[in-house]
Amino acid sequence: MDLSSINPVLLLASLMVAATPLLFAALGELIVERAGVLNLGVEGMMITGAVSGFIIAVESGSPALGFICAAIAGALLSLLFALLTQVFLANQVASGLALTLFGLGLSALLGQGYVGIKPPSTPKLDLGMLADIPFIGRVLFTHDLMVYLALALAIAIWFFLHRTRAGLILRGVGENHDAAHALGYKVVMIRFAAIAFGGACAGVGGAYLSLVRVPQWTEGMTAGIGWIALALVVFASWKPGRVILGAYLFGGVNVLQLNLQAAGAAIPVEYLAMSPYLVTILVLVIMSAERSRAPASLGRPFHASH
Repeated sequence: MDLSSINPVLLLASLMVAATPLLFAALGELIVERAGVLNLGVEGMMITGAVSGFIIAVESGSPALGFICAAIAGALLSLLFALLTQVFLANQVASGLALTLFGLGLSALLGQGYVGIKPPSTPKLDLGMLADIPFIGRVLFTHDLMVYLALALAIAIWFFLHRTRAGLILRGVGENHDAAHALGYKVVMIRFAAIAFGGACAGVGGAYLSLVRVPQWTEGMTAGIGWIALALVVFASWKPGRVILGAYLFGGVNVLQLNLQAAGAAIPVEYLAMSPYLVTILVLVIMSAERSRAPASLGRPFHASH
């Protein structure tokens, strides 16, 4: 095995790219769960966003339009889940699983004619002299806008949850939806908005996979990242800062195992391929040993008549 072939600068820069789709999906699900809803359909919304964003970007030649349409596709799919669980009071776990299966099937159907096609490239930001800083410049300041947008979103969500009245209301709905309803807040509408936001974030994360991370369409290309996002939210104690840490951990191990494969590591490829999932879950379990409790109303149906 030739470890000298692994470039640490490229490794760390690739880490940020690999973490971005997971970060978008996990941050969206964090808002959903803070509102007291458990949506297991993240994988389905991600893969739908991946194929929708890819198709629109290829047909229009605009990656930006692809990301926008991916967000819309993810949000629309999530609203189906919201309708089932918040209006018809269907079981949230079963509805989320059905959403994932539906998204996987729909994406396979829509993407049939786009296998092997290369999408238009997503331009990187020109950060001038920052990108010329030795080592740090190449690691941190040579990426596209979406990498920085994901980090900005994490900060914005932290601020929203802890420093705004709307964030307090959202957390209140997640903790005790009956009390929030008694105070006059529209619990169902708040949850609809949270679910739509989570779906949009998952759609953007999926589009980042197909347009930047692996610039092509492949059936089932999310490969379980949606499930990692779900686990990440729980093990990160529903805190945006820990979500960033977990996403970058997963991205780092994922990129490292690819580099080890390229370097000829004497470890079966299957073990290397599953290592990002195992390491991420193991570390996050350890991190969450003293985690905050879940939102008290998480997964519980809300009956407005009560």
